[in-house]
Amino acid sequence: MSVSQGSPKQRRIRTPRLLGRIVEHKLMKRVSYKEYRDKVREKYDGPQGALLTTASMLSLHIPLGERMFRKRTFDLHGCRSILDVGSGAGQIAKHLLKYADPEASLTCFDISFEMLRRARNRLQSDVPRNLVADLSHLPFADGSFDCITCGYVLEHLPDPRPGLAELARVLAPGGKMLLLATEDSMAGAFTSRMWCCRTFNRRDLHRVCEDVGLHWQRELWFTGMHKLLRFGGICVEMQRTPTEAR
Repeated sequence: MSVSQGSPKQRRIRTPRLLGRIVEHKLMKRVSYKEYRDKVREKYDGPQGALLTTASMLSLHIPLGERMFRKRTFDLHGCRSILDVGSGAGQIAKHLLKYADPEASLTCFDISFEMLRRARNRLQSDVPRNLVADLSHLPFADGSFDCITCGYVLEHLPDPRPGLAELARVLAPGGKMLLLATEDSMAGAFTSRMWCCRTFNRRDLHRVCEDVGLHWQRELWFTGMHKLLRFGGICVEMQRTPTEAR
């Protein structure tokens, strides 16, 4: 067997990724960012966005996400100012309201006003501050938050670097961040088809995060079975690197 063909193990790894690239949605690569952003907003404003909570329940992302906060796998204790990125239907915001310290403030933003309206109706809480914003240009001062949660939002940027740089900017030095992102697996490719988003290679995303000053503290998994099977996408706890250390 020649070196270029690779071992059977290598072929098993590469083939799903190759198929995933074929299945993955290509809209982001065909149109301008403005056109793509408008398409995403339209999708989430419409019926598909209205079904997001149900879809998150069926995929178990809501109960498994709550388990992560309840067991303090990602610990909110001591966080005083929390930003929830791309809040959608409030799936993560609901957990933040339940498990964060009572005195913590919560800011939620999304590109879709309709999704924020749905989240307000679902959460029935006056605690979150809600606003429409674009991840590439955040309307917050440097170091405004000591905790950020970003669940399946980064994949709606053609280039993740500007969005990650903005998150690093508004996160206080030493602050923590929970990032969940769609991985370049077959499951991720089908997610990409449904939500018009991209997927990420774990190593590539790790490198970009480190470049903008977001240090990967540890990779997280919903359950032991997810870790064993390397299933469930990318889930990582990060910390903002102090400026002088970058």
